[in-house]
Amino acid sequence: MVQTKKIALFIVVVFVLYTIINSPERAADLVQVGFEGISSAAQGVGEFMTELVN
Repeated sequence: MVQTKKIALFIVVVFVLYTIINSPERAADLVQVGFEGISSAAQGVGEFMTELVN
């Protein structure tokens, strides 16, 4: 099981590096989308906590 996780992580790292090298613009877009998703999720949690306290 541990060996499978290592192989999967290696494949993900290789894919990320391949994407960054071949298409830096697309990689930047993907990072931006990821951060926007994290930001909206944090905002949703903040709104939930605010409503929970009220």
